[in-house]
Formats: sequence, C-alpha cells, structure tokens
Amino acid sequence: MQRICVIGGSRYFGKLLVERLRTDGHQVTVINRGSARAPAGVEHLVVDRDDEAALVAALGSRTFDTVVDQVCYTPVQAAIAARAFADRTRRYVMTSTIEVYDPATAALPTVPAGTPVPEATVDPRAWQVAMDLPWHDEAYLEAHYAEGKRQAEAVLTRAGGFAFTAVRGAHVLGGEREFTGRLAYYTERIARGDAVAVYADALPTVFIHHEELADLLRWAATATDFTGPVNACSDGLLDVHDLTATVAARTGREPVHETVAPGEAASPFSFDRHYAMSNSRAKQLGFAFSRTTDWLPGAVAEALTASAVPTA
Repeated sequence: MQRICVIGGSRYFGKLLVERLRTDGHQVTVINRGSARAPAGVEHLVVDRDDEAALVAALGSRTFDTVVDQVCYTPVQAAIAARAFADRTRRYVMTSTIEVYDPATAALPTVPAGTPVPEATVDPRAWQVAMDLPWHDEAYLEAHYAEGKRQAEAVLTRAGGFAFTAVRGAHVLGGEREFTGRLAYYTERIARGDAVAVYADALPTVFIHHEELADLLRWAATATDFTGPVNACSDGLLDVHDLTATVAARTGREPVHETVAPGEAASPFSFDRHYAMSNSRAKQLGFAFSRTTDWLPGAVAEALTASAVPTA
C-alpha cells in the first residue's frame, strides 16, 4: 500500500485513476475545490490549490509516496505545488499534454511530417519560465494552454525535493464521462449528414483511451521510478479521414468533407501541422499500449449512444 495524493481527479480519467488506486488498496487523498465528492474510502481535502497558505494548512502533517497532479496549468501553480510538497512526497507526477509539441504555439525543432515526435523535442530543463505573465487571467490561460503546460513542467523539473515526471497525454477519447465533445462533434454531424471541415492535406495525430491513460498514470505513480517527460499514446497514427471513416461505419452514413485552407479553422483533430507523438520511451520503460484502431469503434459507439442522434 502506498499513500497517493491526487490533485484534481474529480472527472473523466482522473476520477477513474482515483477509483483504480483505491481498488488497488492504496491510501488515497484527493484535493480539489469541492466540485465533486471523493469516492468512498478516499480522503477528501477541499482547498484551492492556488491559495498556498490554505493548501499548506489543509495538508497539515500529511506526507505521501506520490502526488499525481491532474490540474496544473501554469508555472505559478507549479511553483506553489513545488513549495507545498517539497518535504511531503517522494515522487511527483504531472499530467501534461501532446499540445506542448504544437509548432503553432512555440518555436520548436522541426520534425519531418510522419516522424513521431520524441520527448526531447520539448526539454523542460531548458525551457524559459515567465512567472509575470497574466496566468490568472482565464482568457489568457485558455489562449496559452500549451505554453502554460510547458512552463509548469519546467518549474517542477527544476524544483528538486522530489523525483518528477510529466505524462504527456495524447488526445483522450472514450467513455460516457468524456466531456470535451470532440468525438461527439463527429458522430452527431456525420449522423445528420452535415459537413465536416478538414484540411486538404490533413496530417495524422495520436489518441489514447481514457482507461489506458488512467492505467499509465497509475503505473507512473506506483510501479516505476523513471523521471523526465514521457509520451502517452496508443499505437497507430490516424488522420481525420480515418476518424470519419470509423464514425461512418457506425452511423451508416458517408461523411461529407468540406475542405478549408491552411490556417483556417477546421474540425477537431484535423491538423495542418505535424506533432504526433512517439510512445517509444514508455514502451522501453515497460508500459504496453493498445492500438487505437482496436478501441476507437467502441468509443464511437459510446458517443453515438450518448448523443442519441438517429443513424441510417
């Protein structure tokens, strides 16, 4: 049994992570602002992680084997966490994102299209941090989501006081708890016969099932001691046409594609730039991934059931 603290963990794969850690017999503490109750058998600390004094007071004398931070979006939040948990945990796992590799949001090394992007493309040890940017402004944060994650990784990497890893998750799909609406966008539009906006040369990306990401975070928290960033994505590159074909097979309707110019807004997961990740490091460390094509039809079926849009 380990003592695990999960910051966030109130919805989707974070909630599933908490449930699986509890089922495994770990002693789990969840920290959030009270947006959702913790499951039975899980300690719940209601506190705003942005309020450093309140966070330290709520933690009291507690110590943990691992902290899993599901909701760290800025270097300011990372710095607060680094100070609050420096003497309280052996290991710190931050949930990061594929978006750190988006070349539209930072000057990054060029990766040839079709070459899966390795972790070294974004090195948090060398990434510049700017604490004085308006990170508390919601509009600014939304517009700079990828940069906030990159700088948060950088702060926690340099903090010391605990071993640190950032799990860079691919686009997450599957499950009735999925809240982004990105897959529902496709199932509903294709089922209705509406057009889907795509780029003429749509580039591939990578995905991960919500259960697989929960399992990888559980593994990173309890079953390994590696440090540094690690990419988390199921095997297989897919582009928007692969996705719409999978939806079409479930709806019985052929997808209608509307081509847009590079730089114009397109549908979710239609990309005119390449940043599909490599999962080689996680495999070398011992994690076994599924294939996206094995679970995607089931995720599409779940989205169709949830939307209740008539199919052909």
